[in-house]
Amino acid sequence: MIGELLSGMAHSSGPGFVGVSLIFIYLAWILTIGIIRVREAMNEDHH
Repeated sequence: MIGELLSGMAHSSGPGFVGVSLIFIYLAWILTIGIIRVREAMNEDHH
């Protein structure tokens, strides 16, 4: 999936490049928030 996005990004126009970049930023944001939530939940269990 990521390979296809990168391949398409390399052959796309300017707006396509921006769109794929925003998709990667969005996925990174989701993962970051997920990790933060898991850490918070683990800390609450220890109290």
